[in-house]
Amino acid sequence: MSVTDPQPPAPDPHTPAPDPRADAAQEALRDRIAADSLTTRRDYLRIVATVSGGLAVGGVAVASGILHRHGDSDAAPDVKKIADRIEPGESLAFRYPGDEDRAIAVRMDDGTLAGYSAVCTHLACAVLWRKERGSEGELYCPCHEGIFDARTGEVTAGPPPRGLPKVILVEEVDGSVWAIGTARSGESLVEGFCRQNGDDRPGCPGFGAGGPAAPARKTAERSERT
Repeated sequence: MSVTDPQPPAPDPHTPAPDPRADAAQEALRDRIAADSLTTRRDYLRIVATVSGGLAVGGVAVASGILHRHGDSDAAPDVKKIADRIEPGESLAFRYPGDEDRAIAVRMDDGTLAGYSAVCTHLACAVLWRKERGSEGELYCPCHEGIFDARTGEVTAGPPPRGLPKVILVEEVDGSVWAIGTARSGESLVEGFCRQNGDDRPGCPGFGAGGPAAPARKTAERSERT
């Protein structure tokens, strides 16, 4: 070697010699951190995909009618008092026919009283009452701008495929409001009452012509008028 070539530095006697075991431990730690990071990213993507897929499947199930719909039962639900009084322009959120079934009652300015499921028929978001919209107010789903007619529950705008199921309401002479049954989307109050209470009830088609007064029909029609 030429005297002009650079000379390697002399080893420092105070510097400890490299420990192969420490180097191996550090390399293993780096590998584990990298693996953990990759696992975290994979788990995150898996969770996102699962949640997104669940929402999509749930939406399809609601829209296609696979999941429970409000008032689908053919059995007559219990009669339930929902309010001592509902004044014109007011709305009331309540649960009917079951504790898990969200419902809404509205009293329009002219005194009309109507009850509906408060679950949108699109993707099951909550339906709200907007008194200030239009000439009579409207039932509104904020998730995807679904709008329902306050008098009939039918769709007037947005993506919902069906009108809202109805809750049959009656008002007693003391002003108290009672829920006595439900009607499916597209059913009249009378049809819903007769389906749940028996077609042979007075006022229902199976009772027979020329029978006595029709309390079922009168009760349902009273709810539609008041």
